[in-house]
Amino acid sequence: MIRAFIAVNLAAATIANIASAIERLKPRISGIRWVAPNNFHLTLKFLGAIDESKIEPIGVAIGDALRPFPPCTINAKGLGVFPSLKRPRVLWVGLNGAGLVPLATQLESALVPLGFASDERTFTPHLTIGRWRRGDRVDIAIEQELQRWANYEFGISQIQEVILFQSVLKPTGAIYTRLKIVALKHDG
Repeated sequence: MIRAFIAVNLAAATIANIASAIERLKPRISGIRWVAPNNFHLTLKFLGAIDESKIEPIGVAIGDALRPFPPCTINAKGLGVFPSLKRPRVLWVGLNGAGLVPLATQLESALVPLGFASDERTFTPHLTIGRWRRGDRVDIAIEQELQRWANYEFGISQIQEVILFQSVLKPTGAIYTRLKIVALKHDG
């Protein structure tokens, strides 16, 4: 069994801008375990533990589902927290783009026949940049920081492909391996 998810990567310049912001945030927000910039991605669908024999059928389903989707653009803007300011667990960068929700919805539908349940939660495109562990002290300055960064533009990314990743959890952080890459359709 392997732990897997489907995601897209952001542009190198956008990742560099977010990494720079994290360096400015580190002395201002305490108690966060920061995500390494090389692990930044937008998860479209978390699959969980899957049998390795499912990799090929998942790749085919992704390819079939995304055949009608052209490349799309993602704008990375602002910071936020899940689930709330009073009990933040995740610090994120907001992501938006016209094609993101239809892309995630199509993937959800394509994976149902393979035994993957549709997610009950509404798809909220975001990039996790840090996590608070249970019991960690949450800095009360977080609300001020969120306001300070609310309209900050981290950059635009052109999404050309969707990737099926394997995730191996290590004490030093997750290691992601690309299992399948599906290119989005180009016009012409």
